[in-house]
Amino acid sequence: MGGFIARQPNGKYCRFSTVVDCPTHINMTFEDYVKVIMERGYQEWKAREEAQDVINNYLYPFETVSEYFVPNNMTQKEFKKYIEKMKDPNGEYEVT
Repeated sequence: MGGFIARQPNGKYCRFSTVVDCPTHINMTFEDYVKVIMERGYQEWKAREEAQDVINNYLYPFETVSEYFVPNNMTQKEFKKYIEKMKDPNGEYEVT
């Protein structure tokens, strides 16, 4: 597994990388997630299909983000800051 998508407490999505052991994208809307997939070379229709499949069938619980976090590429202090951003209902999309 290279990573997973979780629904944040504010209802948006984050991507957690199991390669770098920390979040790589936070406060994503569905549209933001589609754009992330398109960056991998997918056409928009296929990215939407992929994003919907992940959201419907492979969404991880938010608690998994903390369970998988290892302070190798992000400090514990930075991670806590991002967790707070993921709780903020007005949180904006961010690449970490």
